[in-house]
Amino acid sequence: MAATEDSEFDFPSDLLAGQEELHQIRADLQALFKRLPWSVAPLDAISDTQGWRKLERPASPGWTDDEQAEVEKLRRRELELAVFVTCHRYWSELPGPAAVRARARLQHVGDRPAGDDEDPRP
Repeated sequence: MAATEDSEFDFPSDLLAGQEELHQIRADLQALFKRLPWSVAPLDAISDTQGWRKLERPASPGWTDDEQAEVEKLRRRELELAVFVTCHRYWSELPGPAAVRARARLQHVGDRPAGDDEDPRP
């Protein structure tokens, strides 16, 4: 499975699946964090308008035990997948610069082609 500069990389299917699941887990975590209260523990409202940066946050009820468990489960899976992808045997088959290019390309496998109507950036 060696690659040359001009060829597509021949990623193993388990590596592709691992990277795809890693992207999905990170998207799930991001969505979860957006809907959770800003603090894990219950806290009173914060208002500091005297500093160099204005800071105001409403009171936080904190996260429930179920929410904390969900975050922990997703973080644990994210770590497992990150280790799987970065330590995959495929990387040892490529010379240094090719491995760097392949890793960069793997992170974007499945991205939309340049001609798509929607901009994938937030």
